[in-house]
Amino acid sequence: MTATTASPLYWARYGKAGAEQLLVLHGGPGADHCYLLPQMLRLGENYDLLFYDQRGGGRSKSDARIPVTWETHVEDLAAVIQEFRLDPLSIVGYSWGAMLALLYAAGADTLKPARLALISPAPLTRAHRQAFEAEFARRQRGPEISRMRNELASSGLRERDPAAHRQRNFEIGVAGYFADPAAASELTPFRVVARVQQSVWESLGEFDLISRISGLQIPASVIYGRDDPIPSASSVDAAHALGAELVVLDACGHVPYVEQPDRLFAALETFLQKTRPR
Repeated sequence: MTATTASPLYWARYGKAGAEQLLVLHGGPGADHCYLLPQMLRLGENYDLLFYDQRGGGRSKSDARIPVTWETHVEDLAAVIQEFRLDPLSIVGYSWGAMLALLYAAGADTLKPARLALISPAPLTRAHRQAFEAEFARRQRGPEISRMRNELASSGLRERDPAAHRQRNFEIGVAGYFADPAAASELTPFRVVARVQQSVWESLGEFDLISRISGLQIPASVIYGRDDPIPSASSVDAAHALGAELVVLDACGHVPYVEQPDRLFAALETFLQKTRPR
């Protein structure tokens, strides 16, 4: 498909054809939808799922010199919604994808979401973003992840099996997102395009999205892990601002679809059934 600036965006559908549609937004920015798979396909047992790779990542990479901004992503999202005629509009957003859904909802003049399921939202203020960066760096320097890094360095795996070495290096790089760093091995590897991630966060400036979403009349659910490196106050404040239900998952960090899938999908299914558009 093409977005408002005529740059191609890759999309994919999964799940139950003819069922109620859910638009699933991946995290990043600068990543792609594949790292939500296969676990998020569990929603496809009852729903028709639409994913797309957001501009600058995955199969929607662009060589354009124009920086990708949060406004770019909102425009692309609006174009996807229009092209696929997603009305009523039900969005399931993960991490940055949850934040993107809120950025869109806060500025939508026409088709507002009928409901929002927000999983492990990215930090919604600049202060929360700074606190997250500090906490994630602290975790990555901690004894358990340092031990994992030292074991890999002395293993000789780079020479014996370069592919396995890359996989283990990826796991260590994301381990700080997890309540149990060992669970990182269950996450589908992905790559973030650094220049896209940087340009999007820079475009947000000294942002405070929580103040912008206060009073939005949209049924919403905010689900996050108690051990997420992102400050819990970010999700709690967002839920209060939206008047949304808040689900806290114990023994869970930033990736509940890997760490606590049964409880995550039970909470999602309950919310989606309760708020099914007429």
